[in-house]
Amino acid sequence: MNASSKDVVVRPEGDNPDEHAMPLMEHLMELRRRLIVSIAMLTGAFIVAAYFSKPLFDFLAAPLAPAMIKAGGKPHLIFTHLAEGFTTQMKLAFFTAAFVTFPIFANQLWKFIAPGLYKHEKRALLPFLFAAPVLFFAGGALAYYIILPAAGTFLLGFQQLGSDQLIQVEADPRVSEYLSLVLQLVFAFGLAFQMPVLLVLLARVGILSAKMLSEKRRYAIIGIFVFAAVVTPPDVVSQLSLAIPMMVLYEISVIGARMMEKKPEAQQAANDGSVPAEDTDFNAAD
Repeated sequence: MNASSKDVVVRPEGDNPDEHAMPLMEHLMELRRRLIVSIAMLTGAFIVAAYFSKPLFDFLAAPLAPAMIKAGGKPHLIFTHLAEGFTTQMKLAFFTAAFVTFPIFANQLWKFIAPGLYKHEKRALLPFLFAAPVLFFAGGALAYYIILPAAGTFLLGFQQLGSDQLIQVEADPRVSEYLSLVLQLVFAFGLAFQMPVLLVLLARVGILSAKMLSEKRRYAIIGIFVFAAVVTPPDVVSQLSLAIPMMVLYEISVIGARMMEKKPEAQQAANDGSVPAEDTDFNAAD
């Protein structure tokens, strides 16, 4: 062999995705099977969520009640369209089903792409697959337990009692608008909490680096505030409540990227159990 063969890495047996190669039609059939499983689970979860839609809505409306009482009113929501109550509950059932079955969709996607990955690539991706749903649920919990009560108190503070000189201003929130607000905040926080997963993964594969993230921090902060302004209601409390955790998560991402910088190929091959070509190389003299 010539000198260039020293750059070749021989994969151990059982770590070659080419062993799992399938024709195009078999790939499509496999994808179809995974989609059928995912959609079936989504449909089943939707039916269950539709049956419990009223308790689910009561759960989502719970953060608003203390804010309304604190503002001097009686906790209530209204609907102005005859079918609004029904469509709101169906919308809630669908999003609840999607929320619950998200890990199932992720698992089916993983089973579809895993045979095409090397063993070290699977080990590199698995921590991110576990971290993504955990962080998503953490972001949604933060929105529900902390942000919604604070935002409700702030927004309901713009009511005013009537008098001879002042017109009474009273909030009569609609059920559909309130549900849209809750879902918007929960999913916005859940997606925002995926930032460390994305940035650290990009650093792991060598697309980004900790140095690059540190140097672009000022642009990242601007982007964070723009994102918070777009995905949250137009009030300062909600926007800051999302922007501040995102800035903290960005700093965590920098630390994580520094720890997960892509290793040199030789070192990574050694850590993954791969056999460098120089160990199996031979020359004409042998």
